[in-house]
Amino acid sequence: MLASYRSLARFPTGSRYGLVWMTALPSIDELARFAHRLADASGEVIRPWFRATLDVTDKGTGRAGFDPVTEADREGEVTLRRLIKATYPRHGILGEEHGHEAGEEPFTWVLDPIDGTRAFICGMPQWGTLIALNDGTRPILGVLDQPVTGERWIGHSGQAELVTSAKTTRIRTRPCADLASAVITTTHPTSYFTKPEQDAFQELAGAAKMTRFGGDCYAYALLAMGFIDLVVESALKPWDVQALIPIVEGAGGLITSWDGKDAQEGGRVVAAGDPRIHALALEVLRRVD
Repeated sequence: MLASYRSLARFPTGSRYGLVWMTALPSIDELARFAHRLADASGEVIRPWFRATLDVTDKGTGRAGFDPVTEADREGEVTLRRLIKATYPRHGILGEEHGHEAGEEPFTWVLDPIDGTRAFICGMPQWGTLIALNDGTRPILGVLDQPVTGERWIGHSGQAELVTSAKTTRIRTRPCADLASAVITTTHPTSYFTKPEQDAFQELAGAAKMTRFGGDCYAYALLAMGFIDLVVESALKPWDVQALIPIVEGAGGLITSWDGKDAQEGGRVVAAGDPRIHALALEVLRRVD
């Protein structure tokens, strides 16, 4: 079982997502149990829509052109919001499909009901539900749930686990000292990158042992398990990345912006399993204006 996060006993005075508070805060173990409940509930809603007939709407936003949303995305987030409001009515919520609701306590739940909607509507399993808990400073708890394959990754308190129906396993990234030994991935080699960003990724990919595409959030889980060494993305939103930060970091990896700073607001993001490969990637990515 993951250890307790003792610093939750602090009493900050505000956050970018919430208002002002001075109340007793729930323990990280309680919050983690609730995050599992959220994932269970959203999975029950989303799972029947996978490889089913769907009405797909183009939101018309984002860099990649076609930006699909489905009933599964919307209903999954509605389910998550309903359960959060019933259990922690003073917490804030930030979700991809239904926006931001400020809270009265330090915590904000950051939600992406289906990260990888393009994969979802194509019947591919490389997608997941992302559930993060931000304490007003940074995400302290993250869940990536794949309700069809029955895999769930959770990170908090400096540790990360893979939870299945059979067992719970502590996960770790693998050592990787140089680009020539690295497996590198991004969701799409062109759609989300500007031309300078694409050139930087291609420079890294050209030096790597192997490059794969199309993982969305699932690639970060594989990095946390030690199967991938570097994930390079751009044009991310907070709900695309916040749940992944505690998982990657809890498994021993790093996840930052392309200039090595905090990645929680999204944008240009790089995740690495080893600090050495992270430093080498930053040497290339920092040069992009």
